Amino acid sequence: MINYEGRRFSPVAVDGTDDGSEDRVAVYRQNGDLIWGEFSGGKARHGSLTGTCGPDGKLDFAYCMVLESGEVISGHCTSIPRILDDGRIQLDEVWQRYGPHQSVGVSRLQEIR
Repeated sequence: MINYEGRRFSPVAVDGTDDGSEDRVAVYRQNGDLIWGEFSGGKARHGSLTGTCGPDGKLDFAYCMVLESGEVISGHCTSIPRILDDGRIQLDEVWQRYGPHQSVGVSRLQEIR
């Protein structure tokens, strides 16, 4: 299992939304298969995620964020990890937003060192 504890990630590619996520930074925490984290940046004032990590490092989580506009957005995401040549983790994500901000898309995040 990949240990995500304390790792920081930032988007390098996003499809399906224009939410200024290119400046976003997320910090992940982990205890066993439980994963959680916080993020901010871009148009997100604050966001959080909670979910699970599979034995293969695959993440399955729900997220919620508050945008600069005050809008609250929630959704679900599945992230598939890939170890880069330099040892950092890349996450290929498929996400879905719910409610009035309904949307689907794919993102790619890379670990920041």
